[in-house]
Amino acid sequence: MPYAHITGWGMYVPEPVLTNDDLAKIVDTSDEWIRERTGIRERRIARAHEFPSTLGTKAALQALSVANLRPTDLDLIICTTSSPEYVFPATAALIQDQIGAPQAGAFDLMAACSGFIYAVNMAAQAIRSGSIRNALVVGTETLSRFVNWQDRSTCILFGDGAGAFVLQASSQPGGVLSAVMHSDGSGGNLLTLPVLGGRVPANEATLHRGHQYIYMDGREVFRFATRMMVSATEEVLRNARLSKEEVSLIIPHQANYRIIETAARGLRLPMERFVVNVDRYGNTSTASIPIATVEAVQSGRLKPGDTVVFVGFGAGLTWGALAAKWTGPLPSPRKITVSRYRLVGRVRSLLRRLQRYLEGLIWGRKA
Repeated sequence: MPYAHITGWGMYVPEPVLTNDDLAKIVDTSDEWIRERTGIRERRIARAHEFPSTLGTKAALQALSVANLRPTDLDLIICTTSSPEYVFPATAALIQDQIGAPQAGAFDLMAACSGFIYAVNMAAQAIRSGSIRNALVVGTETLSRFVNWQDRSTCILFGDGAGAFVLQASSQPGGVLSAVMHSDGSGGNLLTLPVLGGRVPANEATLHRGHQYIYMDGREVFRFATRMMVSATEEVLRNARLSKEEVSLIIPHQANYRIIETAARGLRLPMERFVVNVDRYGNTSTASIPIATVEAVQSGRLKPGDTVVFVGFGAGLTWGALAAKWTGPLPSPRKITVSRYRLVGRVRSLLRRLQRYLEGLIWGRKA
């Protein structure tokens, strides 16, 4: 049975920065109030021409470049997002087209902020089953488009960005060691975005009530998150037969500094063992764990041979954790220029669109 290794990683965040002082100009808040309650100083906001697929594509290309893997070699793309570009088609399919991966199946996975852990586990299990060899997992968000900028309890929290992992099959031990996924739908009302679904239609009445915005019961979510971050970490370590002392780093979902700090106390671990960048990006939901991972690698905190635990929680309610032996890119005989394959993919996409157009003209006449 092959092992599923994380061999590539990438991230992208929009350039525009929204600071706490900027927010204080549009809503009743202050830099001190926000930092004291969340640890957030600033967040990134997608520009008008940036969408979940475009953010995700940039992170994906970076991850493929690190893995030295051609997009044409991908078997599967899983996009996990809380702010999909459309209800359908899947954002994953748009990314598949934009990176030039014609052989890859693509689908979206929705488990809110736990989604990246769920998606990496799904990709790893597909690799370990032998059904695929190469997978791309993308977490991408433009949640700033779903916040009420007059609601200081939520607008201070969320930012935009994307992160991606490449997973590949290998006969060498390592990679994903264990994972746990849990849910409790009885708490579904605590964190929700009603209008994106089929239950609450987007009409004048629902928009007037603000159902197009994120709603969160902050106190309940805080209590849930601090408990589940601890229990999920302990559970995944038991399943992997690892002790806390064997873990080099814990990379949690970046929702709130106080949640991470409380979880660290619950695990009896120093904050130095946790990767925290919520101060600079806010809560980027499904993108937060891969973004934090990329920065941990770039800073030298996460190195080949290290054992790392990813842990998160989100709406649903959902929570989970994943333990992995960090290995890095697999050996490759030559350097791949990923951008070249993307260009070929764009040409292929245009030709397919032209083919469908011509077929429509031909069959339209016969009809």
